[in-house]
Amino acid sequence: MNRLILALALALPLPAVAQDIPAPDADEGFSLMEEGAKLMLRGLMSEMEPALDEMGDALRQAEPYLKDLGPQLTELARLMGDIRNYDAPVMLDNGDILIRRKTGAPPMPKAPSGPVLPAPGPNGAIDL
Repeated sequence: MNRLILALALALPLPAVAQDIPAPDADEGFSLMEEGAKLMLRGLMSEMEPALDEMGDALRQAEPYLKDLGPQLTELARLMGDIRNYDAPVMLDNGDILIRRKTGAPPMPKAPSGPVLPAPGPNGAIDL
């Protein structure tokens, strides 16, 4: 009961106090929101700048390797088609990496004639 009386006593003066505060203009409210958003984005950019600089340096260092891998990656993308038709890669205990096609994925397009793969050996292995 005491809590109820205390809550009512605290709530009663609020309308009187709220009437004394002038309502902000609609334009002023939007400009304050814009300014707050700008400050927040500036803060995020200043925090992200060192990480972005490091990423740019790493990409510049990796550029020669990526250029060398370009033809192989292009061929892989051509063979796989839409990446969404595959599950996440799985690494086996022996280090092999499997990229399984999802069940229900559309059938693979007919592969164009390309290089002839070597025939499997007696144990089924193929030397690359």
